[in-house]
Amino acid sequence: MSAALLLLADSRLPAGGHAHSGGAEQAVRTGDVTGPGDLTRYLRGRLATTGLVAASLAAAACALAREAAEASETSTASEGAWRVLDGEADARTASPAQRDASRTQGRLLVRSARRIWPSAALDALAAAAPQGTHHPVALGAVAAAAGCDPHDAALAAAYTTVTGPATAAVRLLGLDPVVVHRVLAGLGPELDGVARAAGATAAWEDLPAHAAPALDLLAEQHLRTEVRLFVS
Repeated sequence: MSAALLLLADSRLPAGGHAHSGGAEQAVRTGDVTGPGDLTRYLRGRLATTGLVAASLAAAACALAREAAEASETSTASEGAWRVLDGEADARTASPAQRDASRTQGRLLVRSARRIWPSAALDALAAAAPQGTHHPVALGAVAAAAGCDPHDAALAAAYTTVTGPATAAVRLLGLDPVVVHRVLAGLGPELDGVARAAGATAAWEDLPAHAAPALDLLAEQHLRTEVRLFVS
């Protein structure tokens, strides 16, 4: 594991991730998550659906950024490719609330990463999606800029899919952080499996499109809640 991957997955990376609960806040509000057992099931379901999709998009984005750098493509040429891949992410995100949250996180990540790991790929991505690209696509591009490979990018995406909600659950329910980290440790083999599966598809149109309607509903309900601790 590279040091760059550790930095990329660090929750202290100043990219606004701490403001998003990955649906955990609404799941707590509706009583779907009340303790470590519920949280484990929630994280496992999230990892197997949106987590696999995010990991696959991140791996594809990392590969695109590395290929563009090796081919010395101009910024204008790669902008079109970024728009197509971002469109693939958009098509796989059914909830408008989740699309907005994903683009917000992607925009903030790219903004910070361009100062930390300057690269032509990140410049092209920012130009291609000034309103913000989807977070998994941004994460993959940033991973490439940091020197990571597609598997690293997929692992980082899968990891953030579960650690965000887990950290939010600690704050929302007052759970023992050690117990929650034990839950995350138990998901280790599944995280590795998702990262491996994420790199198995080369064609963008064949990327996984696993749906999670319950997560979509939670996201839309959360958006309509007046008092919220987290943005999403």
